[in-house]
Amino acid sequence: MAHWFHRNLFKATTVENFDLKMVALDTEALKICGDLKQCRKRLLELIPDANHSGETIDSIFNSYLSLAQGFLKSFDGDSRASKMRHSIIFKWTHTLLGSKPYAEQDFLYEVANITMNIGIWYMKHASMIAGKDDITMDEAKEVHTSMRKAAGAFQFVTQELIPDLVSHGEPGMDTDPRVAGAYLAQCTAEAQEVTVARAMELKHNAALISALSNETAKLFLEADNLLNTLNPKVVGQWKTYMQIKAAFYTAYAYMYCGENCLTLEKGGDAVRACQESKKYYDKALTLSKEYSKMKGPAKIAKPEQHLFFRKLLPMIQRALEKCERENGFIYHQKVPYDPPQLEMKATYGLAKPEPVTMPAPSPLWNPASYAAFDTAMASARDPKLKGKSEGELPEVKEASVHQSGVDPKNESGCFIQ
Repeated sequence: MAHWFHRNLFKATTVENFDLKMVALDTEALKICGDLKQCRKRLLELIPDANHSGETIDSIFNSYLSLAQGFLKSFDGDSRASKMRHSIIFKWTHTLLGSKPYAEQDFLYEVANITMNIGIWYMKHASMIAGKDDITMDEAKEVHTSMRKAAGAFQFVTQELIPDLVSHGEPGMDTDPRVAGAYLAQCTAEAQEVTVARAMELKHNAALISALSNETAKLFLEADNLLNTLNPKVVGQWKTYMQIKAAFYTAYAYMYCGENCLTLEKGGDAVRACQESKKYYDKALTLSKEYSKMKGPAKIAKPEQHLFFRKLLPMIQRALEKCERENGFIYHQKVPYDPPQLEMKATYGLAKPEPVTMPAPSPLWNPASYAAFDTAMASARDPKLKGKSEGELPEVKEASVHQSGVDPKNESGCFIQ
């Protein structure tokens, strides 16, 4: 199946020491700052390496969120936001905007960017697992889980964090709802790709595979549409990837629709569905050749050379020949001008994001430790800092991972890169 992935770079940030002034010496408040510094530092050290386990990343990420609670909400019995929410300036690069960091005086901005990096890590972790020469069923399930966790991270940012930000910054930043929403739709679609490939390998009902393929194509189109109003020079490469995947899965949807029509003795519709499949394959092929020449944050790839792409055309041709032959010998039905309607909703196998929830606050947070922080330093957010970009940060250097050059020995040609 079409498990070749578009992967943007990790986000870069600056060191944060959390050296906050205090009105009273409080060992728990001091420990919060020290633990938060070390936890953030450790998380940023681990993220560039997709070979780590998800459990390792999740453990440190949850510890960080637990320690961050007092910078997001009050611990003095009031339900309002923390008095320290706007006490620290955080600088982050954004996946589509190059190496310039954008600064915000908002701890929620920090949490949103950390969580985006967690989502990107899970995308790359899935790619790492599937890049092996021969993956097991358990590893395929881990790929599926990793993509659902990535989707969950982006869902958390999109639905829980971004709406409460004071500023969304510049268009195209990762805190732009269109960008985070596109990541969410893409990862959900890529999790579903695993389901489609599995359904093909197990030779499930053609109607089911067609519906799953159609749902997957729609998710890629949703991601593509979310990026429509952003600068084409910034999102062009990413949008083209979405369009390739949408066309590719629509081709699968119509091919399996043709097979299903044939079982229902609708020979004319079967032929027309396979013709439509070939049309979408041609569209995907054209887009793939354009993609391989485009500049952007993702690595250059030539999807039309991958096995899943090479295997699709012969599959379509065999299906079309079979439908034409049986319609000519058995059904003698007219081939309609319009293709048949695709199944609009699969009844099985739809992927859902795995939700991210804010963990319980660290036991170090209590009214006394919260009160120890100096309220004078918790001044209102500086409006002049809104989305300010300055200087450049070095690109995050990723650890190398193995990517197989061996064609998979299965019917779908499924592998992930």
